[in-house]
This record gives sequence, C-alpha cells and structure tokens, in this order.
Amino acid sequence: MSDTLELGLDTFGDVTAGPDASLLPHAQVIRNLVEEAVLADSVGVDFFGVGEHHRADFAISAPEIVLAAIAARTSRIRLGSAVTVLSSDDPIRVFQRFSTVDAISNGRAEVILGRGSFTESFPLFGYDLSQYETLFAEKLDLFAALISQKAVTWQGTIRPALTNQRVFPPIESGRLRTWIGVGGSPESVVRAARYGLPLMLAIIGGDPARFTPYADLYRRAFSQLGEPVQPIGVHSPGFVADTDAQARDIFFPDYKRMRDRIGAERGWPPMGREEFDREVERGSLYLGSAETVARKIAATVRTLGLSRFQMKYSAGPLSHQAMMNSIGLYGEKVVPLVRDMLASDAG
Repeated sequence: MSDTLELGLDTFGDVTAGPDASLLPHAQVIRNLVEEAVLADSVGVDFFGVGEHHRADFAISAPEIVLAAIAARTSRIRLGSAVTVLSSDDPIRVFQRFSTVDAISNGRAEVILGRGSFTESFPLFGYDLSQYETLFAEKLDLFAALISQKAVTWQGTIRPALTNQRVFPPIESGRLRTWIGVGGSPESVVRAARYGLPLMLAIIGGDPARFTPYADLYRRAFSQLGEPVQPIGVHSPGFVADTDAQARDIFFPDYKRMRDRIGAERGWPPMGREEFDREVERGSLYLGSAETVARKIAATVRTLGLSRFQMKYSAGPLSHQAMMNSIGLYGEKVVPLVRDMLASDAG
C-alpha cells in the first residue's frame, strides 16, 4: 500500500429511472452524470471514472468526450476511463483523445485499458472475436510504446507498421497515467508488470481476499524484473446511505434488475435477497452507512495493499438523486473515515 491512498468513484453511465419510474433518455443520463462528477470533485473524491459500453442499458460510448465536459467544470479530481475497450479501438486515437483530455484538465487525465466484459464493440467496429487475445496483446504493445512520448517504430499483424512516427498532442507534463484492468487472469497480471503499468483489479463478486494471489503475483513479477512495484487498485460496486438498512432497501431492487438482465444473457440464475445480503456482508458489495462502507474499504486496502479503491456507485435504473446522495456521503464521510482508519493502523 502506498503512503497516499486514492479513493475514487466510477460509473458505466447506467440508464436510470426518472421520478415517474420510466427510463430517462440517454442524453439526460449523460447530463446527470456530469453533475455527479462535479459533486464528486466538490466533496473531495480523488478520481472519477466512466466506462465504455455500446448497448442500450449504458449511456457512455465515448468516455473521453464526457470526461472533457467534466474537466471543464472541475478543478482537482482526476479523470479517467473505467475501462477503455482497447481491443476494438485504435491505440493512436485512444492516446490522442486522452492526451486532449489531459490538456483540457491541466494534467488530470488517465486511462484504464482493458478488454471489457461485454463484446458488443467487436462486431460494431468490424473486429472478429476469434482475434480477441491478439487484438488486445498487440494494441497494448503499441499503446505502451505511445506513452513513452518518443517517436514510435512498431510492427504487428493487425495494422500497418509505424516507422519513427510522432503522435500529437503530447502529454504536457510527464506521461499519461495508464492502468491495466484485470478481471482475474494471471497472464494479464504478469503482462501489466512486464509493461511497468499499474494494475486495476475488477472485483465484482466474492471475498476480495481471493485476489491476494494476483496482488502477490504482480509484486513478485516486478521483483523478478528488478523494477519498482507499481500501484494496485480495485474497482467494486457499492452504495452509501444514512443507515445500513436504508442502503440495502434503496439499492437492492435496482441492483437486482441490472444483475438479472445481464445474468439472463450469461446463463446466471436470478439474484435473490439472501445472495445479495451475503455479498454485502462477506463479498464485494461495499454497501451501507458511511462507517460500514469505510470499514469494508479499509479492510480491502489492508488485505491487498492497495493504492486506490474505486466504488462503482451506479446500478441499473438507480435514480440520479439516490446516486447524488451516495456520492455526497462517500466524499464527505467515507473518504475521511477510511483515511483515519488506515492512519490509526500506522500510528
């Protein structure tokens, strides 16, 4: 764990319900999301991330444009993706878009690269799923060359070669902070270390301690490479309310709708309340009062030795107002509580 822990929020831009319970237009969801990010900035949250999806239940397909809008209305919060689906995008364009956000935000941009847990972008942009592994491996290799900000000479099998090519605009100061998002593949963990990039673990279910072997593997890989270990972060879902009971009652119906909709596509059985409660109590749902959520985050930070924790605060049709309330409590209460809990460990 680093001396400076970052506590962030992220969202996939879930299409939410309005006051009359009908789903809001995608455009309104995006405008609401910008307001959520502005609030996160004002209450002291360290990072705000937006995911990329290409399906009806999520409103964000172009994260960088949304981040640029947020950058123009915020002053201190770091801004990034959660995640950028590099496999179905062009690494040069991804770098250019994020370097532009970095310029607009005065150096606050970062990117989390991943393969994504949904595959809609592959047919949409003309990529063959049979090349799933090759696309990500080669595009990551090119992106790693781009963030060096030197002229790039590169050759692969999926696009024309580059010879002494510069890419603009460059990052104004330093280099673009780039994470690798990993869902639980040891090969992906080692690859992140090989490129010297920070690791973001997506833990969406089960005891977070089960990811300890991945954190250990990551650190061991750096030791074998003779390089300093880079930060480890975790992304997990959660929600904060005034009391534990209130948080469960508000969050469960909308979380279940989202979980069951995705589960039906993937062959999962519907979620019952008992399964939900187990996930809150012993799994990776960071849900409850500020003190309850802070205690659980602090425990995960200790267990995995984290430098960042990101809570996905959206859940299907969960209302904009409920999310705004959760963001306020997260920034004003959870963040300082976690810092105090960890400081007392050090003391």
